[in-house]
Amino acid sequence: MEEEDTKIPKNTEEDVHGGSDLEGISESAKKKKTMIFGIRSGDKEAVEKKKKKKYWMGCLRAESDESGNVDLTVDFPGERAEPTHLVVMVNGLIGSAQNWRFAAKQMLKKYPQDLLVHCSKRNHSTQTFDGVDVMGERLAEEVRSVIKRHQSLQKISFVGHSLGGLVARYAIGRLYEQELPQNSDDTRDKISIEEHKERIAGLEPVYFITSATPHLGSRGHKQVPLFSGSRTLEKLATRMSWCLGKTGKHLFLADGDDGKPPLLIRMVSDRRNLKFISALRCFKKRIVYANTSFDHLVGWSTSSIRRHNELPKLQGGPVNEKYPHIVNVEAPCTSSYHEEDQSGTNSNGFKNVDMEEEMIRELTKLSWERVDVSFRGTFQRFLAHNTIQVKTKMINSAGADVIQHMIDNFEP
Repeated sequence: MEEEDTKIPKNTEEDVHGGSDLEGISESAKKKKTMIFGIRSGDKEAVEKKKKKKYWMGCLRAESDESGNVDLTVDFPGERAEPTHLVVMVNGLIGSAQNWRFAAKQMLKKYPQDLLVHCSKRNHSTQTFDGVDVMGERLAEEVRSVIKRHQSLQKISFVGHSLGGLVARYAIGRLYEQELPQNSDDTRDKISIEEHKERIAGLEPVYFITSATPHLGSRGHKQVPLFSGSRTLEKLATRMSWCLGKTGKHLFLADGDDGKPPLLIRMVSDRRNLKFISALRCFKKRIVYANTSFDHLVGWSTSSIRRHNELPKLQGGPVNEKYPHIVNVEAPCTSSYHEEDQSGTNSNGFKNVDMEEEMIRELTKLSWERVDVSFRGTFQRFLAHNTIQVKTKMINSAGADVIQHMIDNFEP
């Protein structure tokens, strides 16, 4: 994606209105309308003072300011309506906002009047080595800035790919709020907990969706298929995790040197100022998309939040012809299976704790919809980790049906 400091050259009418990329918009919308996803400033004078970089992403016009905020606009027929549902898309390791451009375009085509889709840019390229916590703080601040600029927003959802799913989990822990209902009586402290309104940055939480996210980390137990289950390679990777900066230590659960449990262990419970589990629980739906094979970076178990012996035996065919690469859909449910805590001491010095088991046990106290994906039979299976996101349409197009499944099951 090339950036230009000069003005964008005049484009044809097809370029401005999106051409075939915007087919399928409802016939009821006939007048010209501009839909924006990203951040749009309400203060024109302040925006004009900032130096902006302008470029094109397909039919979308993008502008990024010095703060890293991204505006993407699409012209299409219809009267202007203020969006009410914010969808935050978060990239993975060494990724960028551009990685979500295909999914964002498809989502805007389906729900042009309801959604504001924001592709996060605060954590990109080598900034993704700074650690899940640092990236989560950045994302939380970015979300607040988007909401501040769009007063019409009422709902919020998150879509994260790979590491982006963990970053989103951290950010919502920071953004979690609990509001008491309006009550003129002096008996507010007697109101039951069920009546408390739980919010994410003041908005109603709806969907929390991840694809190929290492929810259980990448340490041992075949969680990184590239190592082929070799304990020697898995141990070596843990020792070399510093190569990926602070993020590497977080992923391989090697950050317990300060006497605290690793960050991913802490992220399966509520802390004093970070309500990780409460934040996850308050979403209407939690959905995980996981590659069953050929994802060399993130294993099926860690991305679907299952134990290895809980992975389903697949029949081999798709569950629906419309989605040829989705081979299993598991309805939301909480786990009733609990293994006994394994004794012993791990390399971080935490006694009587199996870290992976602890994460599974706590996360599965919440209900998750699991969608298993297989690109077996296509050449793009070797790029499964990026194909599930359609990171680059030219080489990851096989994942388009997975994105479509996500959109078809999304209600704004």
